[in-house]
Amino acid sequence: MAVVLSAKIFELKQQASLEEVAEKLKDLRVSEVQRHGEKDFELATDVSELDLKKDTLFCTFSKDKVVYINQRGGLSPVAATVKATIFFQRRNNKTYLTVVQNKHFANYVASFLSHQLFLNYRSIVEARIPPENLQRHHEANPEATKVIFFDSLDYPGVDKVALYGKSLISTGKYEEYLAHGKIWYLVFSVKGSNAVLGVTRNCVVVSFSKMSEGQFIQYVLENVFPLLG
Repeated sequence: MAVVLSAKIFELKQQASLEEVAEKLKDLRVSEVQRHGEKDFELATDVSELDLKKDTLFCTFSKDKVVYINQRGGLSPVAATVKATIFFQRRNNKTYLTVVQNKHFANYVASFLSHQLFLNYRSIVEARIPPENLQRHHEANPEATKVIFFDSLDYPGVDKVALYGKSLISTGKYEEYLAHGKIWYLVFSVKGSNAVLGVTRNCVVVSFSKMSEGQFIQYVLENVFPLLG
């Protein structure tokens, strides 16, 4: 079974050079002791494998946690480590953080790094894609679009509507939904490949195709970052 790859992009509201970020992160390690049953576990959160290349700083973010496994009919606590590739990038005079993990873990990473880098939880926030950028992306290459979700609808009692399959061919439906709402989620095929990506306005990206993490990151850089504006 192919591993589903996902990522979330954040924006640094408090500016810092990549060199400054790297300097603060290079020895970052926070440890705590948690007791589970009769065992004490030392759990660490750290950043390692820093690699600064031109306008991008790549790192590995690791967080230990305790999970319970079934052992001969009983549940036993063991320590496990969750890892994520993260990278900071300068683009159009802004600095973005991308966390290659599910959105819940990505939110934790952004909050943790905001506090470690800037001593508050408000300096790293969700990046946003303007809905008109998603609209332009679809209209520039409509045959590549697989699914469109609309939100902010003024239809009573309707939160979201979707167009997919044959419904995407209906220009009338597309224009109708666009007149009453905004594009929230777009699923599209990547030009020149078999890759299919899904992206939301708050910059959650999911791969629906089998690919390596390196390929996924490259597709995000080439196809999602330009949508930020």
